[in-house]
Amino acid sequence: MTELSDEARIRRALRGSFAVLVIAGIVGSMIAFWLYQEPAPETVRERENIGPRSVSIDDIELPTFRFVDITSASGVDFVHYNGAYGERMLPESMGGGVAVLDIDNDDRQDVIFIDSSEWWWRSNPNSNPGTKLYRNISSGEKIQFDDMSRILELTPRMYVMGVAAGDYDGDGWVDLFISAVGSNYLLRNVEGRKFVDVTSIANVGGSEKAWSSSAAFFDYDRDGDLDLFVCNYVQWSPEINRQVDYRLTGIGRAYGPPTDFAGTDSYLYRNDNGIYTDVSEEAGIKVRHETSLLPVGKGLAVLATDVNNDHWLDIVVANDTVRNFLFLNNQNGSFEEVGIEQGVAFDSAGLSTGAMGIDAAYYANDDRLAITIGNFANEMSSFYVARPGKSIFSDDAIVAGVGAKSRRALTFGTFFADLDLDGRLDLVAANGHVEPEINRVQSSQEYEQRIQLFWNCGADCSRDYVLAPSTVGLDKPRVGRGLVYSDFDADGDLDIVVTQINGSAAVFRNDLEGPRSWVRLKLETEVGSAIGTEVSLLAGGTTQKRLVMPSRSYLSQVELPITFGLGSLQTIDRIEVRWPNGQMESWVDLEPNRMHTIIQNTGFTAR
Repeated sequence: MTELSDEARIRRALRGSFAVLVIAGIVGSMIAFWLYQEPAPETVRERENIGPRSVSIDDIELPTFRFVDITSASGVDFVHYNGAYGERMLPESMGGGVAVLDIDNDDRQDVIFIDSSEWWWRSNPNSNPGTKLYRNISSGEKIQFDDMSRILELTPRMYVMGVAAGDYDGDGWVDLFISAVGSNYLLRNVEGRKFVDVTSIANVGGSEKAWSSSAAFFDYDRDGDLDLFVCNYVQWSPEINRQVDYRLTGIGRAYGPPTDFAGTDSYLYRNDNGIYTDVSEEAGIKVRHETSLLPVGKGLAVLATDVNNDHWLDIVVANDTVRNFLFLNNQNGSFEEVGIEQGVAFDSAGLSTGAMGIDAAYYANDDRLAITIGNFANEMSSFYVARPGKSIFSDDAIVAGVGAKSRRALTFGTFFADLDLDGRLDLVAANGHVEPEINRVQSSQEYEQRIQLFWNCGADCSRDYVLAPSTVGLDKPRVGRGLVYSDFDADGDLDIVVTQINGSAAVFRNDLEGPRSWVRLKLETEVGSAIGTEVSLLAGGTTQKRLVMPSRSYLSQVELPITFGLGSLQTIDRIEVRWPNGQMESWVDLEPNRMHTIIQNTGFTAR
């Protein structure tokens, strides 16, 4: 392989970052450009209660966030192991996901952590215990988990990555899909007692030569059962990886960018009574280069959401170093890829990014959907906002307050959630580099990076989001990958879980200070799954919207129940529900500060 200069190597390693410059004049102009875009430093004060007022970005009063690391005390002892032994195999840099699910239907949220493995060609397997499943046995305010990994029927030494949970067979028990380098796995939940491998029966193993990443259960054809989308990353094998032989001067072998690997097609599986059919070709989700006709995609994250408000689920795929995809649902079993036309394919400069994690939400409590995508180091996180009344997006990362503060970080997992229960969705990002020794070749970068929490300041502020100070409790640097939320202790506020490369997972309890009202909803349909249900809450003259869609972030899945923060409000005016089959129902007498189970055509119960 022809040796490259350090600057060229860093440019390739950082996937076309703006930090790569050719002459001193360009360096100066680019620095000036970014300084011009950087918002003024916030003068941040903490307080307990948020009052309505008009404030600038220079004088922001944040709520008192407090997250406490309870990992060890909770009984979670998962440690990720990536199998690295010196050859710098690309999958070693990607990490494992985490999913929140209720395995035994006791309304307490359990959690599964996905491990990687020792490589199958290695003669000395590592003793790492691998993927772990924990049952939530919490009582009162104490969060406690019990290791139930023994009930998982997993093949030893499989190199797994992502996870999605959904009741694929409609028996009332949530099942598990686990993606891998090689064949994927579907585990059927047998009444909360064990998970058995039904991959071959269900026909979702995929190719033994594929490398699958994120996945999502959703009902794209509205027939009442859960279909499955599986992202595939790049064409990879140990032989291809060795041929690429990517190196950085001063480091030697390094984790090269995906630009050195060919693209792939993802899978779309249609569910027919618990047996899946690969409909990727006929459904139109195979995207090819116009001239070479080779696959374009290098998918790392997927989100099913309704981008054009027609109440049919569309698909957004975050691709690494190639354009992102937006598949609009044609309502006839097929999709049309319109990412370029709709404005989500590239960043604000018209460039592809190193896209990793993804989420979407109505962040401003209006009709504008925002899609956020975490990107590579020296690339701002994308923050695509739909134009009013349209499904055409523009990247508003800078004006929203996310752009400049996210630019240095390498973001994987990300999600929207109302962490202070004020009725506005905050934004969280798990960060961490892919190259352990990156600081030796770029002093501005670190391998371990901090989680970022962007507080939603609301309409009275000059920018929508303000980066919270490190005192919130999430400031320990880590090589962040999977990131999810759940209310593990049933106190109404959302706790956080993060995974990292070759390190311990972390569970953070949200100790929100000050009085806040809230309501949590668990949706159940008459037949099939509630995934895809649209819920609106009307209170105090504001409408909040949620979509029941747990697959989001990176390789991961959040809890199935949804949470609405109410701030100081004590009354809910109305709850409106549009079920996956299109049926509408509404209720006007739900009490706040409770978990309500809403059952289609039946009503609700509270606890």
